[in-house]
Amino acid sequence: MKFQSYWHDTAPAFASGAPGPVSDQYDVAVIGAGFTGLGAARKLAAEGHSVVVLEAETVGFGASGRNGGHLNNGIAHSYLAAREHFGADRARALYHAFDQGIETIERIIAEEGIDCSFRRSGKLKLASKPGHYDSLARNFEALHRDADPDTAMLSRAELAGEVGSDAFHGAMLQKKSAMMHMGRFVVGLAEAAARRGAAIFERAPVIAREQAGAGWKLTTPRGSVTAGKVLLATGAYTTGAFPWFRRRIVPVGSFIIATRPLTDAEVAATMPGNRTCVTSMNIGNYFRLAPDNRLIWGGRARFSASSDQRSDAKSGEILRAGLLRTFPQLREVPIDYCWGGLVDMTADRFPRAGQADGVYFSMGYSGHGAQIATHMGEIMADLMTGRANRNSWDGLPWQAVPFHTGKPWFLPLVGLYYKTLDLIR
Repeated sequence: MKFQSYWHDTAPAFASGAPGPVSDQYDVAVIGAGFTGLGAARKLAAEGHSVVVLEAETVGFGASGRNGGHLNNGIAHSYLAAREHFGADRARALYHAFDQGIETIERIIAEEGIDCSFRRSGKLKLASKPGHYDSLARNFEALHRDADPDTAMLSRAELAGEVGSDAFHGAMLQKKSAMMHMGRFVVGLAEAAARRGAAIFERAPVIAREQAGAGWKLTTPRGSVTAGKVLLATGAYTTGAFPWFRRRIVPVGSFIIATRPLTDAEVAATMPGNRTCVTSMNIGNYFRLAPDNRLIWGGRARFSASSDQRSDAKSGEILRAGLLRTFPQLREVPIDYCWGGLVDMTADRFPRAGQADGVYFSMGYSGHGAQIATHMGEIMADLMTGRANRNSWDGLPWQAVPFHTGKPWFLPLVGLYYKTLDLIR
């Protein structure tokens, strides 16, 4: 078993990193070479702006290369709850922002010729308890009427043709959802940004910043750059150089395993619908088939960070037990990959984007970022250049999490709370 991301291991290496020391002056510095940062860099460079991308590790090292491979349309929350909180018009706009995110990815793949197995698969929100089906049905009625007619409810009997398990009591289907190979996409996006003129420096973490005239000087171990504007696109991997954001982002560990490639018979008995799937529990699971028919199974196995191989192995054991409770027919199928990563959660699980603490930012995707992050990069590019403000999250208040300075000491308590909810609801 490999303790590394399947997406990293099966993607080509990024070949266009900028050589030599980090230096020079740019119109925009982007911190973080994930979907958000690279989406912004590609657009800005194509429009003729000088752009530098500073990545602490390698392209796609963080959440963009450690997720479950889902591009699920619409908000992760209950649409009814969002409508009650924001009002119908804004709830609808927030929902459609995620649809636009998938459309942006689809467009970029076509424009840049990125081979990443993109497919509009549809997503199943699976009812883990009978009462959950009733809640999904109420949410579906409002969603189908107000915002997304490309949805449907599936009964338990209808679900049998989609998922080979007796664990679920029906599902809501969101037909516009998609999937892709995350590693090949993020590398392709980086290569496209570099082709258009962006300088991308890997292994160049920003360790200090200071005001430089109307802009900023950013220092890395490889040298320094100055830039008129800065986009922070680091999510849960935000460093101590940006404490304002660290107090507002809660990094939560998420862990994933991948089986060996399933045979055609195993696929037919396990995932005949070949969609992305998410369970309805608070501490639930998400799963799909990889392009080579591995079953990729993830979840909040433990409320801790991915820190080392031993930590990931413990989480992998928990995940495999959950997989086998759902698909006992895979008991003899070995696990080939096990990895972990961090999710950039906000208190209300809605993203935040705009300008604060002297920089532009987009983060807080709360486990729903793969589908919208590239799109938000393009939106932030337009915002920084004054072209347009299409930021769906504009104006959302973002208070610091009380007693939080960057290390989430309270996560075990949060985990206990949600485990209790899952027992009683």
